[in-house]
Amino acid sequence: MTFEADAGHASERGPRASNEDFAGAAFAPPHEREYGMVAAVADGVSGGGRGLEAAQTSVLSLLSDYYGTPLTWDTTVALDRVIGAQNTWLHGQNLAHGGQGQGQGQGLAALTALVLRGHSWTVAHAGDTRAYLVRDGEVRAITSDHRFDHPDRRHQLTRALGLEDQVRLDYFQGEALAGDCFVLMSDGVHGALRDRALHAALIEAATTDDARGAAQRLVISALDAGGHDNTTALVLRVRGVDTGRLEDERMRAGRLPIPPRLRVGEALDGLAITALVADNGINLLYQARDSATQRLYALKTLHPARAADPEERAMLAHEAWLAQRMSEHGSAAARSFVAAHPRPGASAFYVLYDWFAGQTLAQRLTVRRGAKPPLAWDEVAALGVVIGRALGLLHRQGIVHRDVKPSNLHRGDDGRWRLLDLGAAISGRESEAQRLLHAGTPSYMNPEQWQGAAANAGSDLFALGATLYEALLGAPPYGDVLPYQSGRYKRDPIAPSRSRPDVPIWLDHVLLKAVARDAAHRFETAEEFVLALERGASRPLAAPGATPLVRRDPAVLWQVACVLSLLLNMLLVFWLLFLPK
Repeated sequence: MTFEADAGHASERGPRASNEDFAGAAFAPPHEREYGMVAAVADGVSGGGRGLEAAQTSVLSLLSDYYGTPLTWDTTVALDRVIGAQNTWLHGQNLAHGGQGQGQGQGLAALTALVLRGHSWTVAHAGDTRAYLVRDGEVRAITSDHRFDHPDRRHQLTRALGLEDQVRLDYFQGEALAGDCFVLMSDGVHGALRDRALHAALIEAATTDDARGAAQRLVISALDAGGHDNTTALVLRVRGVDTGRLEDERMRAGRLPIPPRLRVGEALDGLAITALVADNGINLLYQARDSATQRLYALKTLHPARAADPEERAMLAHEAWLAQRMSEHGSAAARSFVAAHPRPGASAFYVLYDWFAGQTLAQRLTVRRGAKPPLAWDEVAALGVVIGRALGLLHRQGIVHRDVKPSNLHRGDDGRWRLLDLGAAISGRESEAQRLLHAGTPSYMNPEQWQGAAANAGSDLFALGATLYEALLGAPPYGDVLPYQSGRYKRDPIAPSRSRPDVPIWLDHVLLKAVARDAAHRFETAEEFVLALERGASRPLAAPGATPLVRRDPAVLWQVACVLSLLLNMLLVFWLLFLPK
């Protein structure tokens, strides 16, 4: 379950001869629920009756074309492309009809669109339609009108679909919570109601169970207040979102104590500790058995020495929230993560994961260290496809893993590879201090991060490429880097096939592209990386070019200049001392 929402709209022409407003909402079909839902209100502006055409086509094209955009696109990108295409068509129609300005023959549309997707909402806006958010009895105006401030020109828009060959859209985003009420409306509603009356009507709309009835009451209120324009309102109420809210996890992390170091045989909330799996000085990971069901779990908590650190608590809460989101996602890629389970009535703060027996990639490489080959090349390619899809799912939701490496890739006894440890992941909902915690492993960080750049989706793909490279050759492409060292990228990685003749050339090209020194030469998305691995030899990538020495080591220019300068000075000294004058 991603979210549950009710939507309803109403529209009246009022004293006008025709109604040039249009509104609509659409939910994604069950097999495409990751798209979420989209709703929009448009207010047509015209001379000659073309406003309705502009408003209607703007809304209908958005409701249909949005679901044709790739899931890999950010919501703002999808809206920009769809609305931009409609604007281009409208502007072309206006030029064909000889319309100039906002007068006869011109068909324009003010548009406000809302997308509810996953845990977030996004609003795109141009014109004088509006969007409001009512939360916990408070009204927030999301958009601002794009109209001239001059009293004689307030009916004229500075932005609208069809007005220019390119439309500038305002974008607003936030987290969607259960109980939120979004209201979109044309200027016939907010122009007729004074602020106090409008806010009262919006709060009433947020408390009713009938979204369409609430929209109808808004429209009637505007007309009863003397409205002289078309009136349209769309009400969308969020009934439910994913059960795991970040705020809830943060409150739990701050309220509950950190358990003491547990010994084998001790119990915590009905969970009997059967083994200490890992202790890295920050977290403790135990194997635990539920005494009631006899099911095994992995129990992760903070090391007691870190119990008083609020940032570490917040990061573990963030990890728990992300893990629950992945658990509830339902897609095939989500099965490449370990599911987390809330523990009702927990007496301490910890995260409970499914337990899978098996080995991490690091353990497999250690066992086979010195063996040739460490892993078969086709197994490495298959591993890249599975983890690449998992990363693609994270990136589509705005999450960066930040710590892809062999010890975080696990193959269970069921034969499935899984991506572990979301403890370093960022989603944009953490503080700056939390972003600085546990920010990756040096040997798998791309060159940009050593130059101060923040981790992003591209850094995850670089780390995956470095991990697959190590799975083939037993070492990262740029060698092992210690935490206190700076990353050193003074040579291009050696093609795996030079050390392993069984590795196909096409896989060479894929991995060298993934770990290229220049970010412009790497894969842009996880889906592109996966596609290259799946196509393999059928559509191989071109061989990557060698990085010039000057780009690999900019200091070489100064070194060469110093050597040349020294030689020149030595020649001058020799000439002055030994050659006849």
